[in-house]
Amino acid sequence: MIVGEQKPLTEIMEQLGEARKVLVAGCGTCVTVCFAGGEKEVGILASALRMKSKLDGRPIEVDEITVQRQCEWEYIDPLAEQLQGYDIVVSLACGIGVQAMNERFSEIITLPGINTTSLSLPVEQGIWEERCQACGDCILDLTLGICPIARCSKQLLNGPCGGSQRGECEVNPDVPCAWQLIWERAIKFGKMDQLLEMQPPKNWSSSRDGGPRKIVREDLRLAEEGK
Repeated sequence: MIVGEQKPLTEIMEQLGEARKVLVAGCGTCVTVCFAGGEKEVGILASALRMKSKLDGRPIEVDEITVQRQCEWEYIDPLAEQLQGYDIVVSLACGIGVQAMNERFSEIITLPGINTTSLSLPVEQGIWEERCQACGDCILDLTLGICPIARCSKQLLNGPCGGSQRGECEVNPDVPCAWQLIWERAIKFGKMDQLLEMQPPKNWSSSRDGGPRKIVREDLRLAEEGK
């Protein structure tokens, strides 16, 4: 899931500038699950903005709305009329949702209310750990389901760096050594020989180096009119 953290109130207030009428827009999917931008967080932020602006001597009008997903047209298109009259929208969706709002409603600025941080797993209540960097060339079959790109601090492909101690990462002792975890999995399933095969440098062309990525599924596209 996409995980984010809400920006500090002071930073959001600075973004608003001279705006007098603001809409705080939440998203009902990923950021709701990680308690950063769902309906509850929208209400809290809206109240905080009202109180802070009043204390600063320039009260602003702040309204609230939450949609199922800000990253899909079908969920944000119904907002067209509701956005009329607002100076600014503060989105508590991930960066994708913020960009979708700005692309669909170019006549009004949508600002980010959270910092999008990672693709993470909720390992326990209140803790999310990064598990994927969306590199576009998944090698989990080679590393027995543990990603060295996201979980090894040095993104090594051919075993540990030699600096880890007692299964702890050299860079951060609070992080388990990914290659220690991979090797333990290999022992469990008798796949040690698989890890002894030298892996070539990673092909990063499927990652961000080539610009924004796009997937086209012709079998899912709607037929053009007249065809």
